Amino acid sequence: MRMAILGGSPWIRMGAFPFEVSASKSNLLYRQRKVLQFQRSFSVSAFSVPEQKSDGTVRVRFAPSPTGNLHVGGARTALFNYLFARSKGGKLVLRIEDTDLERSTKESEEAMLKDLSWLGLDWDEGPGVGGDYGPYRQSERNYLYKHYADKLLQSGHVYRCFCSNEELEKMKEIAKLQQLPPVYTGKWASAGDDKVQEELERGTPYTYRFRVPKGSLKINDIIRGEVSWNLDTLGDFVIMRSNGQPVYNFCVTVDDATMAISHVIRAEEHLPNTLRQALIYKALGFSMPHFAHVSLILAPDRSKLSKRHGATSVGQFREMGYLPQAMVNYLALLGWGDGTEDEFFTIEKLVEKFTIERVNKSGAIFDSTKLRWMNGQHLRALPSKELTNLIGERWNTSGILTVSAGPFIDEAVQLLKDGIDLVVDADEALNNLLSYPLRSTLQSDEVKSILEDKLSEFSASLLAAYDSGEIMAALEEGHAGWQKWVKGFGKSLKRKGKSLFMPLRLLLTGKLHGPDMGASIILLHKAGVTGIVDPQVGFITLEERFKMLRQIDWEALSKDQPLKETTASISN
Repeated sequence: MRMAILGGSPWIRMGAFPFEVSASKSNLLYRQRKVLQFQRSFSVSAFSVPEQKSDGTVRVRFAPSPTGNLHVGGARTALFNYLFARSKGGKLVLRIEDTDLERSTKESEEAMLKDLSWLGLDWDEGPGVGGDYGPYRQSERNYLYKHYADKLLQSGHVYRCFCSNEELEKMKEIAKLQQLPPVYTGKWASAGDDKVQEELERGTPYTYRFRVPKGSLKINDIIRGEVSWNLDTLGDFVIMRSNGQPVYNFCVTVDDATMAISHVIRAEEHLPNTLRQALIYKALGFSMPHFAHVSLILAPDRSKLSKRHGATSVGQFREMGYLPQAMVNYLALLGWGDGTEDEFFTIEKLVEKFTIERVNKSGAIFDSTKLRWMNGQHLRALPSKELTNLIGERWNTSGILTVSAGPFIDEAVQLLKDGIDLVVDADEALNNLLSYPLRSTLQSDEVKSILEDKLSEFSASLLAAYDSGEIMAALEEGHAGWQKWVKGFGKSLKRKGKSLFMPLRLLLTGKLHGPDMGASIILLHKAGVTGIVDPQVGFITLEERFKMLRQIDWEALSKDQPLKETTASISN
């Protein structure tokens, strides 16, 4: 039912509230007869609510409450709805469930819309887009809820309940003492007309309670199969509060029905709500949509994922440097797979492969390590220019480099990208490349075998090659010149393999391990020549490193004595 159909309804013209405070005898008698008819026709041993019949158009919705940040669980629900709609050529509706007036904020709504847009989950109807089934905020739909609540009152499916909070609390206490479910006892379910009229004339506050039939109810969930409930433990429930505000389950049912939602894909924590919603569907004569309840996202300890486990909101992961395509890929794999070993998916590929039937009903573990790895895969899959621009801008804004583009950045990104999973990791990778922790490395246990392999003589030969100008000349020629020089230098010392490369790496980079040595040293040379490293970084150029090598007390090192204070500047 489109909103336009209700446009001329007297329910809209009269406004949502307050409730009427009087009723004629004839109206009360009419409603009493309807109640008796309802009890005879609706009290059945069991029934299955029929699924919605439509023109075949898939219409799904994501309906967040703007009371906080977009949780990764909510983002995954939005993603599954998006993928299902796109894979079926359907529509995704975004509806804001802001009936919690105290907690709902405009800031939260805007943040959620921003997060969904960042993930690339564009919606076809909703805030900022419009559509034929609006308004798309529950706070703007009260007239509609009032219309259907009064329709249920007229048909006898709901009744006025004048019980005070004190009376309701007493009912709960008695039920607890008797070890019974805390359900409403039905005090006003069969109240006489005179009694109801008397309370109305007094202006006593009242709620609308839904009259729950006897028996059981079952639905067929796409993910979970047949689900059934015993109605005896439910009790008549409120659909309209005494302040005129509709209750969540009533709003959702009316919204989904009037927005022609064909499939409701949501978290399993909403499964209990389906019972009340199914009863309301049937009472209003609406057909049921197809339901699919997705498992919860769990922490590594298999408890429900929460703030105590670290970052849980989409906004937090965005600020930490995660890519939207990596978040989408990872969230899709939390409870879904295409039946192969594939784990890398673009959003286009997900649309092509996604089926709701392959969503697992068991809980999915959120693994932040796997997410970081996934981000690295997507980061390195970016076009080379885009990746270089992204990291180059990062190095510039973080204050390591004075430029954001150029040959040095191009080569540094290619050299270091395999060790970068998040853009922010690029800072550590470059700082590590530029650092010269020679002093601490020389005093580590790992370097002993290299020291014992005549490292002091190797250092003297290296300094001689530098003094002759041949090293710097080779570096000016690039990779080919460097490789040619290293080969000749090794021959002159009768060294090759590890006995050549390990001491060379140690003396020039100050480290025993790292990315390709030749590419690293060429970059160090370029960094010194171009001066693009910000002075606050404390970068030690190759020229300065050779000066420091002359200060090393090799005799002290060979005797396991600490280096003298004069060499303190070697440390980065």
